[in-house]
Amino acid sequence: MRIEVVTLFPALIADALRYGVLARAVERGLLSVGSEDPRAHTEDAHRTVDDRPYGGGPGMVLKPEPLCAAIEAARRRLPAGSVRVALGAQGEPLTQRRVASLARLPGLVLIAGRYEGIDERVMALAVDQEVSIGDYVLSGGELPALVLIDALARLLPGALGDERSSAQDSFADGLLDWPHYTRPEVYAGVRAPDVLCSGDHAAIERWRRKQSLGRTWLRRPDLFNSRPLDAEHRLLLAEFLTEQRDGAQR
Repeated sequence: MRIEVVTLFPALIADALRYGVLARAVERGLLSVGSEDPRAHTEDAHRTVDDRPYGGGPGMVLKPEPLCAAIEAARRRLPAGSVRVALGAQGEPLTQRRVASLARLPGLVLIAGRYEGIDERVMALAVDQEVSIGDYVLSGGELPALVLIDALARLLPGALGDERSSAQDSFADGLLDWPHYTRPEVYAGVRAPDVLCSGDHAAIERWRRKQSLGRTWLRRPDLFNSRPLDAEHRLLLAEFLTEQRDGAQR
């Protein structure tokens, strides 16, 4: 997958690509990430990329000329069918389903805003989608862009040490992940669940599915709005809730 990030801080993007899954994806040729600085498309001595907002108010707004030129330069380096995505608080929420959809594209231009915002004409003329990573405000779009790149990289075949990892992540099937344990079997007086040490793979799978359903019910019940439960899952969830109630009464 090929990605170009339009950003005033290219080094911030480049540094993040040196670690973990992102570094492995780049080294294996699965992911290519470049950057385009709007400052390279200015014509004044100060390389001005922002100006005061019309109508007054605090902060500065990114100017349309250098930003649109940078987006177009980045787009020209990508294959046909690539999409231009702005990272901003007003965008559609970034979900695992949206990540999977974006991962099927041949390329992405990610536009990282700064200051008070981006001139609205840029959004109308040079942006195909706007995505938000949450209902809060950051200083710029670079960190959200890296969040999206990391999420995308995890879905690229060969990027992870075990291909099952991405399939078992939280939200991969619309549910939260189950609890995880490793050695030692007993730590601080707390024992790992016996079923996980049993070697009974069918029982382990059933326990994990029940825990996934239960955690989702307790922590993110809204996720069930778009994921109807079949009879087996309803039974597992009922067992989980009974076990929770019985444990609380002891």
